Amino acid sequence: MLQRVLFTIAVIGVASRAGFAVDQPNVIYILADDLGYGDLSCYGQTKLQTPNIDRLASEGLKFTGHYSGNTVCSPSRAVLMTGQHSGHCYLRGNLSGEIGAELDPEMTVLPEVFKAAGYATGAFGKWGLGYTNVAGIQNPLTHGFDEFYGWKSQGIAHTYFPTSAISNGEEISLEPDTFIHDLVIGEALDFIRNNAESNTPFFCYIPTAVPHAAMHAPKELHKKWRQVFPEFDNKIGKYKAGPDEPCPDVINPIAGFAAMMENLDNEVGNILTLLKTLDIDDNTLVMFSSDNGAHKEGGHDPTFWNSTGGLRGHKRDMHEGGIRTPMLARWPGVIKPGQTTDHLSSFQDVLPTIADLVGQPIPQQNDGISFLPTLRGGADDQQPHDYLYWEFCKGTTQKIFSQAVRQGKWKAYRQSGKPLEVFDLKDDPFETNDLAKSMPDMVQKMEAIMTAAHTPLPAKE
Repeated sequence: MLQRVLFTIAVIGVASRAGFAVDQPNVIYILADDLGYGDLSCYGQTKLQTPNIDRLASEGLKFTGHYSGNTVCSPSRAVLMTGQHSGHCYLRGNLSGEIGAELDPEMTVLPEVFKAAGYATGAFGKWGLGYTNVAGIQNPLTHGFDEFYGWKSQGIAHTYFPTSAISNGEEISLEPDTFIHDLVIGEALDFIRNNAESNTPFFCYIPTAVPHAAMHAPKELHKKWRQVFPEFDNKIGKYKAGPDEPCPDVINPIAGFAAMMENLDNEVGNILTLLKTLDIDDNTLVMFSSDNGAHKEGGHDPTFWNSTGGLRGHKRDMHEGGIRTPMLARWPGVIKPGQTTDHLSSFQDVLPTIADLVGQPIPQQNDGISFLPTLRGGADDQQPHDYLYWEFCKGTTQKIFSQAVRQGKWKAYRQSGKPLEVFDLKDDPFETNDLAKSMPDMVQKMEAIMTAAHTPLPAKE
């Protein structure tokens, strides 16, 4: 607890770190949900276009070697918040229900780093780390966020037509047939506008639920895309939300996915337009990523959409299609437009990057490496990872289901009860040729990394 107290009273305002002045840029971090590596047109999607999201690439920096914190929602978000990779993080799989997914109150997490630097903080969308309104349970407001608006729980976030939303801890009823995602983005836009007008630096976290679960979208967009893909009108997408929450079936989930993506892209465009209108465009870093790879739920067809960009695997496995994600960063005047980097990075790197950015100490639990030099164009100054490590646990047993290591061009993958696989991603980016039998020394090396990177979770009572 002493660490957290000292951290909270750290010097606020302009500071110097790593030889440059901290200028308190605003930060907007948009986290898509189950968006695959190939779902954006700037990453190769051809059946739909995402022109506004693509602006983050054409006017900024596109990462080709960025990875999520895990292969499913909650543990990936826990990595983002704590800066711990999934071999150390307290959460390594989705839990049944919401209890147990909450952040450790003893840790200093991402929004608290911003708060210590004098930022206003707001989160809008799907929290995914426990209930957002239950008394006595850790939630966004107990971990450094000044404001939260969104779904009550991860289960309820399976539907975009819930009966209620949570606004700063209070549950509010929604009119029937209300598409909540438009309300979520509206609240985020208000937060940006209010803080810009008061000259307050801000961190706006937008963990959107798109394109997760039910293929729900605004009706006019869904109708538009059904006209584009009428041959799929015979398909029905089904999904279940939380108890007593409406989760309508979707006629033509192919159209539903396209409509969701167009809606998300329009919302990103609205954010970028607002930054220009408020004259804070040049002082705002916008980042966009996804919490894991493409899913196969609610009628979504990742094969039709080539959602993985050809990468092997999907959500819930540790092949590239399950954990490699888009990552875009736009910061006019700092990040040169139209840049691409193959720097290997992951969600645990966001926390130290932000600490560097706002001149705050990096929390002690951190496993990541700041990629601020890469954002600033100083690739020669960028410290690389020796390796990246992931592990995924299923159910409540906390038993490891799968593990993966990325070290340079090499990738190792192991599923429980099966031999370790080794791939050369430079020559074999789609993981088609397992080299384990011909490279016993590499197998031994990767197994040693997996052992060293894994810390056992506390036993369940």
